[in-house]
Amino acid sequence: MATRVRRTPDEARRQILEAAAKLLATGGPGAVQVRAVAAEVGVSDAAVNHHFGTREQLLTALLRFGGAKLKTELRAALDGWSEDEAADPAGLVRVLVALYADGYAELALALRQLGWRDTGSGLLDEAVGRLHAQAVATCAATGRTPPSRGAIQLTLAALHQAVATEPLFGDEFRRSVGLDASARDRLLGWWIETLRMTLAGFDPSTGARRTGHGGPGTGSAC
Repeated sequence: MATRVRRTPDEARRQILEAAAKLLATGGPGAVQVRAVAAEVGVSDAAVNHHFGTREQLLTALLRFGGAKLKTELRAALDGWSEDEAADPAGLVRVLVALYADGYAELALALRQLGWRDTGSGLLDEAVGRLHAQAVATCAATGRTPPSRGAIQLTLAALHQAVATEPLFGDEFRRSVGLDASARDRLLGWWIETLRMTLAGFDPSTGARRTGHGGPGTGSAC
Protein backbone atom coordinates (compact mmCIF):
# COMPACT_ATOMS: atom_id res chain seq x y z
CA MET A 1 0.00 0.00 0.00
CA ALA A 2 1.36 3.42 -0.95
CA THR A 3 2.28 5.67 1.92
CA ARG A 4 -0.03 8.65 2.15
CA VAL A 5 1.85 11.95 1.97
CA ARG A 6 0.63 14.30 4.67
CA ARG A 7 0.91 17.99 3.79
CA THR A 8 0.19 21.07 5.82
CA PRO A 9 -2.67 23.17 4.41
CA ASP A 10 -0.20 25.77 3.17
CA GLU A 11 1.95 23.12 1.48
CA ALA A 12 -1.10 21.56 -0.14
CA ARG A 13 -2.32 24.90 -1.48
CA ARG A 14 1.13 25.76 -2.82
CA GLN A 15 1.48 22.41 -4.60
CA ILE A 16 -2.00 22.70 -6.09
CA LEU A 17 -1.25 26.21 -7.36
CA GLU A 18 2.11 25.14 -8.79
CA ALA A 19 0.39 22.30 -10.63
CA ALA A 20 -2.30 24.66 -11.90
CA ALA A 21 0.39 27.10 -13.09
CA LYS A 22 2.10 24.29 -15.01
CA LEU A 23 -1.16 23.38 -16.73
CA LEU A 24 -1.86 27.04 -17.46
CA ALA A 25 1.53 27.48 -19.14
CA THR A 26 1.08 24.45 -21.37
CA GLY A 27 -2.62 24.59 -22.17
CA GLY A 28 -4.08 27.93 -21.17
CA PRO A 29 -6.96 28.51 -18.73
CA GLY A 30 -9.04 25.73 -20.30
CA ALA A 31 -6.46 23.17 -19.19
CA VAL A 32 -6.78 24.19 -15.53
CA GLN A 33 -9.54 21.77 -14.55
CA VAL A 34 -9.96 20.45 -11.03
CA ARG A 35 -9.50 16.84 -12.13
CA ALA A 36 -6.36 17.65 -14.12
CA VAL A 37 -4.86 19.62 -11.24
CA ALA A 38 -5.67 16.85 -8.78
CA ALA A 39 -4.02 14.27 -11.03
CA GLU A 40 -0.92 16.45 -11.39
CA VAL A 41 -0.54 16.74 -7.60
CA GLY A 42 -1.63 13.18 -6.81
CA VAL A 43 -4.68 14.05 -4.71
CA SER A 44 -8.42 13.66 -5.13
CA ASP A 45 -10.72 16.19 -6.77
CA ALA A 46 -12.30 16.66 -3.35
CA ALA A 47 -8.94 17.69 -1.89
CA VAL A 48 -8.58 20.47 -4.47
CA ASN A 49 -12.13 21.63 -3.82
CA HIS A 50 -11.49 21.52 -0.07
CA HIS A 51 -8.70 24.07 -0.40
CA PHE A 52 -10.19 26.31 -3.09
CA GLY A 53 -13.95 25.71 -3.16
CA THR A 54 -14.75 26.00 -6.86
CA ARG A 55 -12.79 26.02 -10.10
CA GLU A 56 -13.40 29.76 -10.45
CA GLN A 57 -11.97 30.33 -6.97
CA LEU A 58 -8.99 28.18 -7.92
CA LEU A 59 -8.42 30.31 -11.03
CA THR A 60 -8.67 33.52 -8.99
CA ALA A 61 -6.14 32.15 -6.48
CA LEU A 62 -3.90 31.15 -9.40
CA LEU A 63 -3.95 34.70 -10.76
CA ARG A 64 -2.93 36.03 -7.34
CA PHE A 65 -0.26 33.34 -7.18
CA GLY A 66 1.11 34.67 -10.46
CA GLY A 67 1.12 38.20 -9.07
CA ALA A 68 3.07 37.08 -6.01
CA LYS A 69 5.53 35.22 -8.25
CA LEU A 70 5.94 38.35 -10.36
CA LYS A 71 6.71 40.48 -7.28
CA THR A 72 9.32 37.96 -6.11
CA GLU A 73 11.02 37.83 -9.51
CA LEU A 74 10.93 41.61 -9.90
CA ARG A 75 12.55 42.00 -6.50
CA ALA A 76 15.26 39.53 -7.49
CA ALA A 77 15.92 41.53 -10.66
CA LEU A 78 16.04 44.77 -8.67
CA ASP A 79 18.35 43.28 -6.04
CA GLY A 80 20.68 42.12 -8.80
CA TRP A 81 21.57 45.71 -9.66
CA SER A 82 24.91 46.89 -8.42
CA GLU A 83 25.00 50.16 -6.50
CA ASP A 84 27.98 51.11 -8.66
CA GLU A 85 26.13 50.65 -11.95
CA ALA A 86 23.20 52.37 -13.60
CA ALA A 87 19.98 50.38 -13.44
CA ASP A 88 19.24 48.40 -16.59
CA PRO A 89 15.49 47.77 -16.81
CA ALA A 90 15.82 44.98 -19.40
CA GLY A 91 15.58 42.34 -16.69
CA LEU A 92 12.36 43.85 -15.34
CA VAL A 93 10.78 43.88 -18.79
CA ARG A 94 11.72 40.26 -19.41
CA VAL A 95 10.22 39.18 -16.06
CA LEU A 96 6.91 40.77 -17.07
CA VAL A 97 7.05 39.21 -20.52
CA ALA A 98 7.75 35.73 -19.12
CA LEU A 99 4.83 35.85 -16.70
CA TYR A 100 2.23 36.79 -19.28
CA ALA A 101 3.68 34.35 -21.81
CA ASP A 102 2.91 31.59 -19.29
CA GLY A 103 -0.83 32.07 -19.70
CA TYR A 104 -1.64 34.71 -17.11
CA ALA A 105 -2.90 37.19 -19.73
CA GLU A 106 -5.46 34.65 -20.94
CA LEU A 107 -6.32 33.78 -17.34
CA ALA A 108 -6.99 37.40 -16.40
CA LEU A 109 -9.21 37.83 -19.46
CA ALA A 110 -11.14 34.62 -18.74
CA LEU A 111 -11.79 35.67 -15.15
CA ARG A 112 -12.84 39.13 -16.23
CA GLN A 113 -15.40 37.61 -18.57
CA LEU A 114 -16.76 35.71 -15.55
CA GLY A 115 -17.24 39.01 -13.72
CA TRP A 116 -14.03 39.08 -11.65
CA ARG A 117 -12.43 42.48 -11.09
CA ASP A 118 -9.02 43.16 -9.59
CA THR A 119 -9.44 45.64 -6.75
CA GLY A 120 -5.83 45.42 -5.63
CA SER A 121 -3.06 47.88 -6.43
CA GLY A 122 0.64 48.38 -6.11
CA LEU A 123 1.94 45.37 -8.02
CA LEU A 124 4.80 47.45 -9.45
CA ASP A 125 5.12 49.99 -6.63
CA GLU A 126 8.46 48.64 -5.45
CA ALA A 127 9.82 48.68 -9.00
CA VAL A 128 8.68 52.30 -9.45
CA GLY A 129 10.40 53.33 -6.22
CA ARG A 130 13.67 51.58 -7.03
CA LEU A 131 13.73 52.88 -10.60
CA HIS A 132 13.06 56.44 -9.44
CA ALA A 133 15.83 56.27 -6.83
CA GLN A 134 18.24 54.94 -9.47
CA ALA A 135 17.20 57.66 -11.93
CA VAL A 136 17.78 60.40 -9.36
CA ALA A 137 21.24 59.02 -8.56
CA THR A 138 22.18 58.57 -12.23
CA CYS A 139 21.00 62.03 -13.25
CA ALA A 140 22.80 63.65 -10.32
CA ALA A 141 26.04 62.15 -11.62
CA THR A 142 25.41 63.21 -15.22
CA GLY A 143 23.92 66.65 -14.61
CA ARG A 144 20.56 65.79 -16.17
CA THR A 145 17.18 66.48 -14.64
CA PRO A 146 15.74 63.17 -13.43
CA PRO A 147 12.27 62.01 -14.40
CA SER A 148 9.54 62.50 -11.85
CA ARG A 149 8.14 59.49 -10.04
CA GLY A 150 4.93 60.17 -11.96
CA ALA A 151 6.76 59.89 -15.29
CA ILE A 152 8.15 56.51 -14.28
CA GLN A 153 4.70 55.39 -13.12
CA LEU A 154 3.19 56.33 -16.49
CA THR A 155 5.99 54.62 -18.42
CA LEU A 156 5.73 51.40 -16.41
CA ALA A 157 1.92 51.42 -16.60
CA ALA A 158 2.05 51.72 -20.40
CA LEU A 159 4.73 49.03 -20.59
CA HIS A 160 2.75 46.71 -18.30
CA GLN A 161 -0.37 47.18 -20.40
CA ALA A 162 1.52 46.44 -23.61
CA VAL A 163 3.20 43.34 -22.22
CA ALA A 164 -0.01 42.00 -20.64
CA THR A 165 -1.98 42.31 -23.87
CA GLU A 166 0.82 40.96 -26.11
CA PRO A 167 -0.22 37.28 -25.89
CA LEU A 168 -3.83 38.25 -26.58
CA PHE A 169 -3.65 40.90 -29.28
CA GLY A 170 0.02 41.53 -30.10
CA ASP A 171 -0.09 40.17 -33.64
CA GLU A 172 -3.29 42.08 -34.42
CA PHE A 173 -1.89 45.38 -33.15
CA ARG A 174 1.28 44.94 -35.20
CA ARG A 175 -0.65 44.06 -38.34
CA SER A 176 -2.74 47.22 -37.86
CA VAL A 177 0.38 49.26 -38.72
CA GLY A 178 1.80 46.91 -41.33
CA LEU A 179 4.17 44.93 -39.11
CA ASP A 180 4.38 41.15 -38.97
CA ALA A 181 5.14 38.73 -36.14
CA SER A 182 8.89 39.17 -36.64
CA ALA A 183 8.57 42.69 -35.21
CA ARG A 184 7.72 41.35 -31.74
CA ASP A 185 11.30 41.30 -30.50
CA ARG A 186 12.00 44.74 -32.00
CA LEU A 187 8.98 46.12 -30.17
CA LEU A 188 10.20 44.62 -26.91
CA GLY A 189 13.61 46.20 -27.52
CA TRP A 190 11.90 49.53 -28.16
CA TRP A 191 10.16 49.36 -24.79
CA ILE A 192 13.43 48.54 -23.02
CA GLU A 193 15.18 51.47 -24.72
CA THR A 194 12.28 53.81 -23.91
CA LEU A 195 12.52 52.92 -20.24
CA ARG A 196 16.31 53.29 -20.30
CA MET A 197 16.05 56.77 -21.82
CA THR A 198 13.42 57.83 -19.29
CA LEU A 199 15.62 56.74 -16.39
CA ALA A 200 18.70 58.42 -17.89
CA GLY A 201 17.00 61.81 -18.04
CA PHE A 202 16.15 61.92 -21.75
CA ASP A 203 12.79 62.55 -23.34
CA PRO A 204 12.06 59.24 -25.17
CA SER A 205 9.89 61.01 -27.76
CA THR A 206 12.71 63.27 -28.95
CA GLY A 207 15.91 61.87 -27.47
CA ALA A 208 16.55 65.33 -26.02
CA ARG A 209 18.13 65.78 -22.64
CA ARG A 210 15.73 66.93 -19.96
CA THR A 211 16.43 70.29 -18.40
CA GLY A 212 14.90 72.12 -15.50
CA HIS A 213 14.11 75.25 -17.50
CA GLY A 214 10.70 74.41 -18.94
CA GLY A 215 9.66 73.65 -22.49
CA PRO A 216 9.74 70.29 -24.27
CA GLY A 217 11.61 67.54 -22.49
CA THR A 218 11.25 69.15 -19.07
CA GLY A 219 11.36 66.74 -16.17
CA SER A 220 10.75 67.15 -12.47
CA ALA A 221 13.45 66.44 -9.95
CA CYS A 222 11.18 64.63 -7.52
